[in-house]
Amino acid sequence: MDKIVVEGGARLVGRIPISGAKNAALPLLAAALLPTGASTYKNVPQLADVRTMAKLLRMLGWDVEFGSKTEITIAPPSGKKKPKLEAPYDLVKTMRASVLVLGPLVARYGRARVSLPGGCAIGARPIDQHLKGLQALGAKVTLDHGYVEVEAKRLKGATIVLDMPTVTGCENLLMAAALAKGRTVIENAAREPEVEELATVLNKMGARISGAGSALITIEGVDELLPIEHAIMPDRIEAGTFAVAAAMTHGDVLLEGARPEHLDAVIAKLRASGVTVAAEAGGIRVRGTGELTAVDIITQPHPGFPTDMQAQFMVMACIAKGQSVIKEMIFENRYMHVPELGRMGADIHIDGRVAVVRGGAKLTGASVMATDLRASASLILAGLVASGKTEVLRVYHLDRGYEAIEKKLRAVGAKIKRAKQ
Repeated sequence: MDKIVVEGGARLVGRIPISGAKNAALPLLAAALLPTGASTYKNVPQLADVRTMAKLLRMLGWDVEFGSKTEITIAPPSGKKKPKLEAPYDLVKTMRASVLVLGPLVARYGRARVSLPGGCAIGARPIDQHLKGLQALGAKVTLDHGYVEVEAKRLKGATIVLDMPTVTGCENLLMAAALAKGRTVIENAAREPEVEELATVLNKMGARISGAGSALITIEGVDELLPIEHAIMPDRIEAGTFAVAAAMTHGDVLLEGARPEHLDAVIAKLRASGVTVAAEAGGIRVRGTGELTAVDIITQPHPGFPTDMQAQFMVMACIAKGQSVIKEMIFENRYMHVPELGRMGADIHIDGRVAVVRGGAKLTGASVMATDLRASASLILAGLVASGKTEVLRVYHLDRGYEAIEKKLRAVGAKIKRAKQ
């Protein structure tokens, strides 16, 4: 098993290329189940979750070919080969995004059987909104021995009011409604850029979707979708993570390819902390020019402050001047990095969903344990500014969402390496 070893104190200077977005790539790979021919995606991130989704698509009967490190072509079963239409527990338990095959399979083939994903380390993330929406589209939903079975001869358009703006739920329903008969309206839809990206790709395939990126999405169902080529958008969370790294180390880093319009809430908080952030032709430049100032944060659905950036900003709050109050309103158990930061000298008090961070801490290196994807990144950020050596263990979480993070940081001056435990 690998670990990441960081020697603190280095200033980050240079350019970091931002990889394709994990949270866009996974639904787009699932969307390749819909068209009648082979689709090709470019700028695909090299991540464990992408490999897991590719494995699932192959298990369903699709041909998946990696043309290069960042290009994937996905083709439907050929000849007499029939799709299997089942996502087994062994895969779904390792990656909740596997449930995204549910909508496309039911829409195109009239049936799907998918393992229930259950909870995860950062809290319960049920799929009740996915199933509620599919039932509104006319599907029959049955729960059987830990699996959900969904059937419909052909889905029919309907008005779906989501109880909450769930991202994967909205994406599943977008894909399902694209081939449904008639008009579907999704109210209280998720507004994340990744949802908008999926709608863009579906429209390139021939779907008729309007309103993506807003709380009201309208889908006019079509009879057939066609294969496409598409380059996946840059990862806003990776960009945000490296932006915090530059700020904390008083660095000067150009985040190549990053889109400022995807990071409005993050950029606003960076600037409030005293960080210089500027859009440039090649991406976003971040300069940590002076003492960091404490800021308060409340995580919210997009366009609010993203929960996936909470842990990174908490680390920055540890060394900033003043006291920060952070409220985690998306997941009920997303402070598991706090005890590990405490081992490094952070002063953080937790009361339910609220974390009070007393800034000005002098962090020191320690052996720490990663508990989830974003917690892993936050511990690396802490190691960048801690005195001495920090060892981050259980980095398999990290490899699910960050492509070669140690190589990218080392290229801009960080003293960081991957080693065996």
